[in-house]
Amino acid sequence: MQTPSPPLFPGPETGLRWRSIGADDVDAWYALIRRMAEVDKPGWVEDRRDLEQALETTSGDPAKDTLIGLDKSGAARAYGRIAVNPGSDTGSGFGGVDPQWRRRGIGSKVYRWQETRLRQRLLTEHRKHGVLRTYAEESNASQVALLQSEGAEVVRYFTEMSRPLTGGLPDAVLPEGMEFRTFDPEISDAVRRAHNEAFKDHWGSEPRNKERWGFTIDHPQFRPDWSFAVVDTGSGEVAAYQLASFDPESKDIHGYNEGYTMLLGVRRDWRGRKLAPAMLREAMRRFREGGMDNAGLGVDTENPSGALGLYESLGYKPTHREVVFDKTVL
Repeated sequence: MQTPSPPLFPGPETGLRWRSIGADDVDAWYALIRRMAEVDKPGWVEDRRDLEQALETTSGDPAKDTLIGLDKSGAARAYGRIAVNPGSDTGSGFGGVDPQWRRRGIGSKVYRWQETRLRQRLLTEHRKHGVLRTYAEESNASQVALLQSEGAEVVRYFTEMSRPLTGGLPDAVLPEGMEFRTFDPEISDAVRRAHNEAFKDHWGSEPRNKERWGFTIDHPQFRPDWSFAVVDTGSGEVAAYQLASFDPESKDIHGYNEGYTMLLGVRRDWRGRKLAPAMLREAMRRFREGGMDNAGLGVDTENPSGALGLYESLGYKPTHREVVFDKTVL
């Protein structure tokens, strides 16, 4: 099988000089992310460590799977990258254009480069089917319009939710024979395996290998003191888990400091014992003791497990939504 030619970077008609992203570009790249955030006002903004991790992960080769557009002064004005987990047919696309450089067709050129590069990777791996997946804030009208114009289709909605931590909080009661154990390195891999099992049948979820897991628990926003497992004391097994984070910019973005449940799951053999509501109540308690105003989380709106109803019953209310777009590339 002939290896497809590498995708061409956008041309000089964009007014930018294009190349792959290197470690020396992180400062300029991060400055671009911040300029975009000032205008787009997303519910979450990547920090510098997120960008460093993007260049370190084995899910992409920075020399081939990234691009950055620089103006004559050397300032970053646009970027794009793709990531594909081992064995997956789905590639994740990330990118953006400086607000001052929009409406020049640059975003479309970046998206088409993502398509072409993903197609090349999948063909090289002898894949017969492939999808480019992009997450967009529903409120970001320009990004939504771009994805629609490029033929991507909406396949899912994710709702961000938040709950004030004022007043009395419900008690976190576990069934007999179960106990909370605060996250620590000794149980980290057991929690990782529990997560992979709990999310095995969830839409869009792919197993987290040790590298991806390390990016999660080594991230500066991860809060091990607010994170925990539910351990079955009889068997010593991790039955369920809740991992939490804190974005120091949450006050600026939302108007309140928010403790965030980023991962929550219950293994199949322990479902039906109300472990999820108990964990959320325990998380609320830890968040408030940590000085947080609100507890937050995200939910797949179409998740058939009833998660949305559970969160609503505990006082969580929607704040904004993310739209997931897919485009078939093979």
